[in-house]
Amino acid sequence: MFESIVTQFAATCAHPPNFFGFPVWYRYLSQANVAGNCEITNFQISDIPLVALALVEIALRVAALVAVGYIMYGGIQFVVAQGESDKTKKARQTVINALIGLVIALSATAIVAFIGSRLV
Repeated sequence: MFESIVTQFAATCAHPPNFFGFPVWYRYLSQANVAGNCEITNFQISDIPLVALALVEIALRVAALVAVGYIMYGGIQFVVAQGESDKTKKARQTVINALIGLVIALSATAIVAFIGSRLV
């Protein structure tokens, strides 16, 4: 039953979708589990952490995109501030915080991808 639910949400493996560079959720499953038409076979409880690892990587990439959005928002705040010291200070802090978040998200994504590639 669980296997049939998983196979319904699989995409074609011949050309996996690439939306903003996001990996597919079955990225770390072994090739023995993913058939040519992306039919998930032999899905076991031990594969759940691998799927969770791929989902964490997707979430971290979303966090990186949100951080880029906040950097743009901080830049708009700079333009709108028109030299007022309080507003420029707030805009600068927004950009700094967004850059810190971007570095953390990219580093965490790299670590998750490294760990996932070692587990496969």
